[in-house]
Amino acid sequence: MASLPSFEDQGKLKEEIATVEEFTLDGTLDYHGRPAVRSKSGSWVAGIIILLNQGLATLAFFGVGVNLVLFLTRVLQQSNVDAANNVSKWTGTVYIFSLVGAFLSDSYWGRYKTCAIFQIIFVIGLVSLSLSSYLFLIRPKGCGDEHTPCGSHSKTEISLFYLSIYLTALGNGGYQPNIATFGADQFDEEDQKEGHYKVAFFSYFYLALNLGSLFSNTILGFFEDEGMWALGFWVSAGSAIAALLLFLAGTPRYRHFKPSGNPLTRVCQVVVSAAKKWRVRVPSGGEGLFEDNEKQNPNNGCRKILHTNGFKFLDKAAYISSRDSSDKEQGMINPWRLCPITQVEEVKCILKLMPIWLCTIIYSVVFTQMASLFVEQGAAMKTTISNFHIPPASMSSFDILSVALFIFLYRRVLDPFVGKLKKSSSKGLTELQRMGVGLIIAVMAMVSAGIVECYRLKYAQADCTHCEGSSSLSIFWQVPQYALIGASEVFMYVGQLEFFNAQAPDGLKSFGSALCMTSISLGNYVSSLLVTMVMKISTEDDMPGWIPGNLNKGHLDRFYFLLAALTVIDFVIYVACAKWYKCIKLEDKYEQNEELESFKV
Repeated sequence: MASLPSFEDQGKLKEEIATVEEFTLDGTLDYHGRPAVRSKSGSWVAGIIILLNQGLATLAFFGVGVNLVLFLTRVLQQSNVDAANNVSKWTGTVYIFSLVGAFLSDSYWGRYKTCAIFQIIFVIGLVSLSLSSYLFLIRPKGCGDEHTPCGSHSKTEISLFYLSIYLTALGNGGYQPNIATFGADQFDEEDQKEGHYKVAFFSYFYLALNLGSLFSNTILGFFEDEGMWALGFWVSAGSAIAALLLFLAGTPRYRHFKPSGNPLTRVCQVVVSAAKKWRVRVPSGGEGLFEDNEKQNPNNGCRKILHTNGFKFLDKAAYISSRDSSDKEQGMINPWRLCPITQVEEVKCILKLMPIWLCTIIYSVVFTQMASLFVEQGAAMKTTISNFHIPPASMSSFDILSVALFIFLYRRVLDPFVGKLKKSSSKGLTELQRMGVGLIIAVMAMVSAGIVECYRLKYAQADCTHCEGSSSLSIFWQVPQYALIGASEVFMYVGQLEFFNAQAPDGLKSFGSALCMTSISLGNYVSSLLVTMVMKISTEDDMPGWIPGNLNKGHLDRFYFLLAALTVIDFVIYVACAKWYKCIKLEDKYEQNEELESFKV
């Protein structure tokens, strides 16, 4: 019979347990590169700083973006078509730069350094835009409102303007995918309490983003619409500076993951290694595949990924051939012939995420209608109450209010209720289930918009010349479609952020967040393509088409119903992809220490 440990041994064991419990379990480091102490770093102190930073940065960005098309037409005297195309290019550039920021963060700089550098670029762009507008572009003074166009500008002044807005795009694009992931890094997902906080963080992050844009869409949008462009841009610049200073002030509290090197190289190594061994037969259970334990240090934040059965061809990259075995004995492993199973599983994770990601693009097509066709539809409705005019674009405020309401309802009501129904340790709906709910609500939003359009046409004047306000149907009938879009965002975009962050390998977390942004970008492009196709088909035989300049002669309702039908089809495909999807399997870095594990609280 084994003897009981002495009091001295028990004391040492308790000290060892206390030491383990003091540090985070996910391998995060503090600012000095030491293991992060749980009580002195991260959690909600760092999380709240990042949420405030996100709200201020969003206010700054949308302070420029929300009325950029008006600035181009009123101040730079561009046509509507040129201004719309330039705004589309600028918006697309923001999302392209998000991939650049994610790559630099995951590969070389780390998330903190990437966020800081791109926020500095963001501030430089906004200050430059404010100065150029105040000194050169707003001439004569007071121009740029609805009634007073500005004068001509030199090529140098125009070039300075474009340099400023593209610096702003670079700064925001590189920063945006990393700040969400960096905020999630502040919560240890291997600790039950902080793991729950991490899930809640994404909801509050999206709420902070919407509250920042609410101020831009209302207060700043009003000042800029009245021609006070320099004031609006200076407020945006001041907000960006405040966001940067707040972010830097939280430096001692942040937790960090080390960058894991160029992911493109790792992916190519797996593909090349598997191709070289294409004739090899890999054991069905994956036994005997190579795992380089030395590279998987728990302190570098990159956890081992356990073997899965999907994409079996890639397993050949981890198969140890006789030549690989000889090289291994000599300590000369060729990474282009033999890859660890964790590296192979990283590639599998990316491939498994792609079908889910593709299914989110149609939802983004629906989401983009809020900034385009919803506004045009609202402009053709009754937009006055007594003598007060309601700008059609301001109806997006109901979307933001809906987001805030449904985040509260989900976190406080629905999540606990579903958790009780499931009677399991997991709480609420899974990320994939929530994204599916988001698609269903998006269908309801398009059906609602189509029904409103049917009634708008019923009360409209078909022979009007300038058709703004030509229908007697009040613009407030649009509230349900905006509210439904807001509800769907809570389920789709928040769920999407959580899903890609949880399912992306440790070395590709920022890439996961960038996928969310590129989904929105592709949604814009697919929407433009869809409108072009619909107009080309519906204008045959000299017909006005579904979306003509005069909406009273078109059938915008049919386009909304088409989007609803496409979203239903997308939902069916999504359900199939979600059932096929297998979650990432991460090895518990502390599971081998059974003695300490048994004493954990």
